[in-house]
Amino acid sequence: MSGGEDQARQRWLLLTLARIVPALGAAFGIVLIGRATEWPQKLLGLGIVLSALLVLATLPRALARRWKSR
Repeated sequence: MSGGEDQARQRWLLLTLARIVPALGAAFGIVLIGRATEWPQKLLGLGIVLSALLVLATLPRALARRWKSR
């Protein structure tokens, strides 16, 4: 494969991971909220969910904008 195809494949993989990993983090936070018995643990789960959703909403778009060819 050429250098351009390798770079495109790596960028596609990174964009895919930038979507999957925060989604898994949000799912983990939801499980933590559901299983927690104390309020601090529930707040930690809520913080994980909110931060994962923020990353999910911003990171892939930021990476795509950074890599966009002119």
